[in-house]
Amino acid sequence: MLKRFFAGFLSLRVIVVTAVAIRVAFLWNYVELHSRQALSVIPFMYESADIAVSLAQGHGFASPFRVPTGPTAWMTPLYPSILAGIFKIFGIYTLHSFLAASAVNILFVSLACIPIFFMGKRISGVGLGAGAAWLWAIFPNAILLTYESMWEACLSALLVAIILWATLVLAESSRPRDWLGYGLLWGLALMTNPVLSSLFPLLLVWLGWRARRRRHPWIALPAISLAVALLCCVPWTIRNYAVFHRFVPLSSVLGLQLWLGNNPQAKPPWLGTLHPINDSAERAQYIQMGEMNYMNMKERQALGYMEKHPRQVASFAAQRFVSIWSGGALHPWRDLRQSDSGWFDYVLLFNLLVAFGALAGIVLLAVRRSTYAFPLAIFPLVFPWAYYLTLSLPRYRLPIDPVDIVLSTIALAAIFRRGIFRARIRGFKARPAEDSALL
Repeated sequence: MLKRFFAGFLSLRVIVVTAVAIRVAFLWNYVELHSRQALSVIPFMYESADIAVSLAQGHGFASPFRVPTGPTAWMTPLYPSILAGIFKIFGIYTLHSFLAASAVNILFVSLACIPIFFMGKRISGVGLGAGAAWLWAIFPNAILLTYESMWEACLSALLVAIILWATLVLAESSRPRDWLGYGLLWGLALMTNPVLSSLFPLLLVWLGWRARRRRHPWIALPAISLAVALLCCVPWTIRNYAVFHRFVPLSSVLGLQLWLGNNPQAKPPWLGTLHPINDSAERAQYIQMGEMNYMNMKERQALGYMEKHPRQVASFAAQRFVSIWSGGALHPWRDLRQSDSGWFDYVLLFNLLVAFGALAGIVLLAVRRSTYAFPLAIFPLVFPWAYYLTLSLPRYRLPIDPVDIVLSTIALAAIFRRGIFRARIRGFKARPAEDSALL
């Protein structure tokens, strides 16, 4: 009986199936609680879906505000193109499209269990990998955002999990084709979520350092990955230049986001009324000026405000820091005391535990001088800065949560010491970590 339990615990197939089942059950309940008419429209009333509608109707990558506004570089093209394909198959603003889009998101986050499992296994054995995958399977953000957010966050989370796993594996490889594939993977990531570009050069530096230690071509191999990733961005950049006559390598929205988070009316985590999708005056100004001129103006206004009000900007950033790591709450401890909802408490506490667990995992890796400390630590330490300085929403953190979950599992494993993470079941022998075991 005990062996069957541990075999189930360590089975990747069981984890993935459970992750899918949990999310399907939550989606089913969500559909039962809301009208078909609402589910057909409301989830798609945002920029990603509006652009997808334009694509599905044959108007090109354009119109992020539900009205014709012309071509846009608001976001990179991969996820809106996926939504556009769903609209073409299941219809625009239909319940079937909502269910299909939610199913795709469920597939993305459930498949993320696989690289999470193998990432943990590579670091310190199959027990750590299984523990991290199970935590991801029950992580509330990775459940709720599959049907509450028709954005790229679920796809980004899968790509980040694959990227980190591939990074740890690639550190041992000298085959150019492996580095070429790594560049293609990063090309997909950059065409999905531009903010991930903050991590790419740091991981390449680490990989170059590892290659040098192994006496591999430490400049040529990372250069292959860099060149391929940049080449993946070239078609989109050429399209943007042809349309806007300006160099826009990824997306154009940074200026607006910076202004939305730093202006006299800003209120963290975000005062959405100033956004052009909600504010008719801002939308009219966007249409009159054109996207690029509008974004440049907002960037100048934001930088001017930040220069004149550094204390306010620092206060905003601190509030967004709390919001990002608590899952959206500005006053998590007060909210916990006042809450009478068990589910709310579960979501908030899980987010806080993952936040503190990620920090503990980083410290543990650093103290033990693990080779893996740097590539894991940069995700929670570097990536969120784009949101500390602009806007903070729960979906913004989801892309790096697979890494946060692995770090938290490392901390939990250290707490439990030689508990279940040390279990060895026949047929599930762990691969020893290359440098040093953590457990």
